[in-house]
Amino acid sequence: MKNKVIKLSLAFIALSLLTTPIQAQTRTVGLFLNDTANVYKGYTLFAPKQYTATYLINNEGRMVHKWTASQYPPGQSVYLLENGNLLRTCMTKGQLSSGGGEGGRIEEYDWNDKLVWSLDFSTSTYMQHHDIKRLPNGNIIMLVIEKKTYAECLAAGFDPSKFQPEIQSKGMMVPDYVVEIKPTYPTGGTVVWEWHTWDHLVQDFDATKTNFGSPKSSPELIDCDGDGRNLPAFWNHMNSIDYNPEFDQIALSVRGNSEVWIIDHSTTTAEAKGHTGGKRGKGGDLLYRWGNPITYGAGTKSDQRYFEQHDVEWVLPGRPGAGNMTCFNNGLGRGGNIIYSTVDEFTPSVDANGNYSLISGSAFTPKDFTWTYQGTTANPMYSENISGAYRLPNGNTILCSGTVGLFLEVTPAKQIVWKYICPVDQYGPMMQGSTPLADPARTSETMNSVFRIYKYPLDYAAFTGRDMTPGDFVEKYSTSVDNSEINSRDIQAYPNPFSGRIYLSGLNGDETYDLFNVNGKSFWSGKEIGQKDFSELIPGLYYLKVTQQKSIRVFKLIKE
Repeated sequence: MKNKVIKLSLAFIALSLLTTPIQAQTRTVGLFLNDTANVYKGYTLFAPKQYTATYLINNEGRMVHKWTASQYPPGQSVYLLENGNLLRTCMTKGQLSSGGGEGGRIEEYDWNDKLVWSLDFSTSTYMQHHDIKRLPNGNIIMLVIEKKTYAECLAAGFDPSKFQPEIQSKGMMVPDYVVEIKPTYPTGGTVVWEWHTWDHLVQDFDATKTNFGSPKSSPELIDCDGDGRNLPAFWNHMNSIDYNPEFDQIALSVRGNSEVWIIDHSTTTAEAKGHTGGKRGKGGDLLYRWGNPITYGAGTKSDQRYFEQHDVEWVLPGRPGAGNMTCFNNGLGRGGNIIYSTVDEFTPSVDANGNYSLISGSAFTPKDFTWTYQGTTANPMYSENISGAYRLPNGNTILCSGTVGLFLEVTPAKQIVWKYICPVDQYGPMMQGSTPLADPARTSETMNSVFRIYKYPLDYAAFTGRDMTPGDFVEKYSTSVDNSEINSRDIQAYPNPFSGRIYLSGLNGDETYDLFNVNGKSFWSGKEIGQKDFSELIPGLYYLKVTQQKSIRVFKLIKE
């Protein structure tokens, strides 16, 4: 009698579910906008900052590929190479810390998620961080911090009254340098070139030091006073590195100075330490700098254009604005009543041979940007740190407002044509409808933060011969979700209640299935559901998600 009552109750519940429509759930992550007429056709690569997987999605937000073999969260950038391999940095939490953007390891995985190369570059005296770049010859340039003791800082002419307390308490500073590595497969590599900030300092504090001089008269050198603020241990805080093969030059985004620096890569390591040599005859001195002329005495606050920016990159040849430089301008210290970030583009004052012009006593030109995207009232944009921007072949710009995991694609006219919010936190893919939690270690970030993203054309060499069939969404679903592409085809799941097998009608043959409970715990996923026996499942309420190429349907089912 008791079993009969239970069956009747379950049948009543099932009947009510079948006759009551499922309410659409509020969308909190994943795809929000896909303007198919104006968005650039391609695949977007991103690595959630708090998780170990890397995802490649199409414009519909569907996963085309993913890499899950790495044991490390990104540290911080990831790239898809032309051969289909994934090149990613790793956060290892080594002996030396920058206080932001830690790395220490580089990994390369093939398309099938097999580790083909790795390099550990972290000790008690140096550590790779933030960003790397693959050169045309296969070598890799990367950002590295190096330990300089308190005594070494004083010997270099720094004014200790300008130090933040951490330099004295830690007994060190960690300035940046650049290393070029020739990989040795499957592990390790050889350092073939270096450039050090420390070799190009100037200061007017201690006349007994060899680098004593006038920063205003030496814009090619780096003032120990920076931009006048008290200096942290992670003084330069470089966060991106880019390479221009036409000029054989390297661009460095220097957050600590709110500048981009351009240096000559044609030098030898010995020449890079000095002030002569290389194609430009200036050794390792700065060829060009832009964003904050306060740092070399050629301007005031009103002349500053970068405000602790990230990701300064050259626009690639063949794309609108080729040769210009783009960045995500985070906006710290910008001033005014409204705090906001921008994506900015400017045209460097360089000739066809890679030489930069400067009038003595003046700031490097141009004076201002050629294009700026600020966000809108409906879609404001602010990220205190991380983030990036990248010019696409059709002239659109894809950007990542990293601290909140927001991805946007905007046209030259600043129209938003694609919007996506990273649906992955420290535990993996999130349930649609859930809100990303705040990062307890960084009050301005959420746990779905992303350092930077890239979008690759449909005909990118990495995709040749690959199966690019779109799969499921990255995020999970527990109920039906607003979706303009929902298929009107009538799919039925039966029997309901079920005891063993579940059958469906109205299918088109490309379906995948996920069965999970009310808490989102998955019990089974696959393609051949009719052959699966669910007899061992505990009786209760379950959800069956049916995914087709252009639709998602979710059914509430009762297990007897």
